[in-house]
Amino acid sequence: MDLIIDVVMDAVIDSVKILPFLFITYLVMEFLEHKTEEFTSDVVQKTEHFGPLWGGLIGVFPQCGFSAAASNLYAGRVITLGTLIAIYLSTSDEMIPLFISNQVPLSTMIPVLALKAVIGIIAGFIIDAVVHYYHRIHNKRADDPVRIDELCEKEHCHCDDEESSGLWSIVKSAFVHTIHIFIFVLVLTLALNLVIEVIGDDKLSMLLKTSPVISHLLAGLIGLIPNCAASVIITELYLDQMITLGTMMSGLLVGAGIGLLVLFRVNPEKKENINIALLLFVIGTVCGLLIDILGITL
Repeated sequence: MDLIIDVVMDAVIDSVKILPFLFITYLVMEFLEHKTEEFTSDVVQKTEHFGPLWGGLIGVFPQCGFSAAASNLYAGRVITLGTLIAIYLSTSDEMIPLFISNQVPLSTMIPVLALKAVIGIIAGFIIDAVVHYYHRIHNKRADDPVRIDELCEKEHCHCDDEESSGLWSIVKSAFVHTIHIFIFVLVLTLALNLVIEVIGDDKLSMLLKTSPVISHLLAGLIGLIPNCAASVIITELYLDQMITLGTMMSGLLVGAGIGLLVLFRVNPEKKENINIALLLFVIGTVCGLLIDILGITL
């Protein structure tokens, strides 16, 4: 019984943490759709080249909400794929609170955050460059059109009804979007927390003590778990000197909090979502392995 209570409480707390980020994100998106759709398209087209830079810097803040917000913005094509990946890679999740609680010196904490941000920024710019090149050789438009209205249609929030206008319409639509995503995240987080509790942290720790390559792959797989618990496990193992810096980075680079969970909920192109998850996994584990091969330590 205590196990069930702990699982439910952890799931509720993790889900409630993202509510402000989801609501603010949807408020902004609804405003863009209702008031400035044409202007928004122009702004996105002019500023998208700097997206990975801002994404990599914003992502280092220790909150699951940024990756969740990024997933919504990408589904509406307000940000590029490169910006999305930059945010996912640099997302710090629970790492910073754990570092602080364990009195990790700033001389270690700051380089780790900087390394995650730099990897995210570089990967984001490369991805956007490849996407633009692909579009150019296939005679496609350089940027994807903003499609916030498709999210509204998918969530049945009726934000395009003629009688719905003004501030109340924007707030109502944002609220409906937020509740739908909150319920989805809460249910799946409950299931994930239960699975993690049943498997046990000890068994996950033992898996990460195998060969170097396998440990990086396993860390990346754990990082894919759309839950804050993944970053907690990986960071704790590093602080206990049970895994290397590179192995920790493999897991934390891949770990995007609940970002992937939200992406699969709001982005209708499931094949694209799977490709994004695979791309995130490959970049994170390869970079983590390179860190160990180069002998980088902090």
